[in-house]
Amino acid sequence: MRFAVGTDTHKWKIAMSEQIQSAMKNWSIEITPSSGQKIDDFRRILPLGTTVSVTAIPGVDLDLMRSTVKQLSAQEMNPVPHIAARGVASEHALEALLESYREAMVTEVLVIAGGYKTPVGEFKSSIEVLETGLLQALGIQRVGVAGHPEGSPDIPAEELKRALKRKNELAGESGLKIYIETQFCFDAQAILRWEAQIREAGNQLPIRIGLAGPAQLKTLIHFALISGVGPSLQFLKKQALNVTKLMTIRDPYDLIADLAPHFGPQSSSCFQSIHLYPFGDFSTTARFANQLATFGLR
Repeated sequence: MRFAVGTDTHKWKIAMSEQIQSAMKNWSIEITPSSGQKIDDFRRILPLGTTVSVTAIPGVDLDLMRSTVKQLSAQEMNPVPHIAARGVASEHALEALLESYREAMVTEVLVIAGGYKTPVGEFKSSIEVLETGLLQALGIQRVGVAGHPEGSPDIPAEELKRALKRKNELAGESGLKIYIETQFCFDAQAILRWEAQIREAGNQLPIRIGLAGPAQLKTLIHFALISGVGPSLQFLKKQALNVTKLMTIRDPYDLIADLAPHFGPQSSSCFQSIHLYPFGDFSTTARFANQLATFGLR
């Protein structure tokens, strides 16, 4: 009897490892331009062809951002620069930005509204950028748009629904391969409920699930507070009641294990891949992701 139980446990572990490997296939990671400048060669840290998103926060140095994008491209990665619609001064400025990215062989971008209280120019939303036609005209083939499993503190729920419906329409009209990349979340059930709800409402866009990479609990709470991730923040706060845990490193392994069975052709979900936000250390997050993708285990 003990042998049978052990055998079942072993089979379960193998099956779980394979599911995690499948979910982590084509994982992607985020970097800020300033952090990117500290890395001499991304090939020492990342597998060739890894998708690396380059953030565009308010006040970002565009020259530094372009430099990071060019470095990633030259070192055989897939750079995905963010375009913050509210930070683009004009359609002409958008065209010039895209031209500079085309020189770096960029074929994929992530278009967001951006964290600007007031638009600096004529664009107020990511949809307005998508509707210009400039992306596909200047060599962009794939476009990420924002997803909010726990809602947004700045955008009403009904507006989010209308925007997602329009983005699905644009995927059919524009010829662009549009996907959703989500804000990070600490609650697998919240992610699963959100995906089911938007799919029932008509979403057909593939989804990259955003998760926080390995980091100290206090660091995760800090970024969760400034990002407004919502209800799952309470989970972190409960752990923080034990002060000794504030310095402990948390990673998203359990979250990925809970989500992994919902990837692949056997699932009806739109989940496509995992995207990691390295709030701790970029290299540590990259090693963690590559280990899961290779072995399915920490």
